[in-house]
Amino acid sequence: MKILVTGGAGFIGSALVRYLISDTDCEVINVDKLTYAGNLDSLKSVEDSHRYQFELADICDRPAMDLLFARHRPNAVMHLAAESHVDRSIDGPGDFIQTNLVGTYASLEAARTYWCSLNNSDRAAFRFLHVSTDEVYGDLAGCNDLFREDTPYDPSSPYAATKAGSDHLVRAWGRTFELPVLVTNCSNNYGPYQFPEKLIPHMILNALQGKPLPLYGDGTQIRDWLYVDDHARALYQVLQLGQVGETYNIGGINEKKNIDVVKTICAILDEFVVDKPSGIETFVDLITFVKDRPGHDERYAIDAAKIDAELGWRPVENFTSGVRKTIAWYLENQPWWQRVVDGSYRLERLGKGSQD
Repeated sequence: MKILVTGGAGFIGSALVRYLISDTDCEVINVDKLTYAGNLDSLKSVEDSHRYQFELADICDRPAMDLLFARHRPNAVMHLAAESHVDRSIDGPGDFIQTNLVGTYASLEAARTYWCSLNNSDRAAFRFLHVSTDEVYGDLAGCNDLFREDTPYDPSSPYAATKAGSDHLVRAWGRTFELPVLVTNCSNNYGPYQFPEKLIPHMILNALQGKPLPLYGDGTQIRDWLYVDDHARALYQVLQLGQVGETYNIGGINEKKNIDVVKTICAILDEFVVDKPSGIETFVDLITFVKDRPGHDERYAIDAAKIDAELGWRPVENFTSGVRKTIAWYLENQPWWQRVVDGSYRLERLGKGSQD
C-alpha cells in the first residue's frame, strides 16, 4: 500500500510515519508545509528508507495537491495536517480556519478528482482517513459520561470548532460524492517528539530548567491520555479494517486531572534526575497556578469500546508506563528538544524553501 500522509512532520504524524516505515511494508509520501510544529528532526530514523518520501507542500494549495496525487498515485490518504494548539487558536483563529477548513476542503477535492480517475478495483480499495480530536464534542456534563461516536458536537474553542467543521466536510464528501472516507477522534496524545507548547513536554522541560510549572485555574481539568505510538497503531488498524463511512473514537482509557499529571511527572523526575536545578529539592515545588484560559472545558473522556469490539484495538500503555517512557526519552534526547527550544530546527525548513 502507498499512503499519502498529510502533516507527517508533526507530532502525531511523525509517529505514524515512523510506525508505517518500521512496522509495515507500506510506502509513505509525507506531505507537510513545515510550519512551526513541523520538524524533520523527528523523522531522522526513516528519512533514508526507500519506502519514504518527503514533499514540501501546503494542503491549501489545490494545484500542488493535484500534482502530488498524479505523481505518487497513492492507495490511501491519512489526513493529519492541522493547526492544533488551543491557546494559539484563541490568540489567532485565522490560521486554524485556513488550515483546518480550507486545507481539508482542498485535500478532499484533490483526493476526489484523483479517485474518480481510478479504475473500478483501485477506486474500491481507496480510502481517505481523516484524523480528528475529542475536543469537537465539547465539555462532558457528568463525571461518568463518555464521548461516543454519536455524541453531539459542541466545540468550545476556535481550534475545536474548525476541527468539527473539517469532520463535517469529510462526512459530507462521503455522503454526497461517495468518497470512501473514515473519521477518527482521539483523546490527548503524549509521547516522544511532542512540541514543547503541549502540557506534558512543557512541564518536563520547564522542570529540567528550574522554571515554574504553570497550571490553568486549579488544575482539576480532566483529560484522557493516549500514548502516541498506541494512536499510530490504531490509525493503521482503522485504515486497514475500518468500515467506510464510519467514525472510530480512539482513547487511552487513562483519565487524569491536570494537577495529577504534573505531580506524576514531578515524582518521576525526582526519581530520574539526581542533579536538580539550583535551589530545587523536589520538582513539585515548581507548580504554580495561573488564570484559566477562556472556554476551558472541564473534562474529556472517550469510550473506545467500538474500536475494541470491531477492530480489535486497545492501548498497550497505561499512563504511568507511557509517561515514564516519555520522560526517559526527553532526558536521553536533549539535542532534539534543545533545537526546538532555541529555534535552530527551523533552519531545516528554511533550507527547503518554506515560506513560513
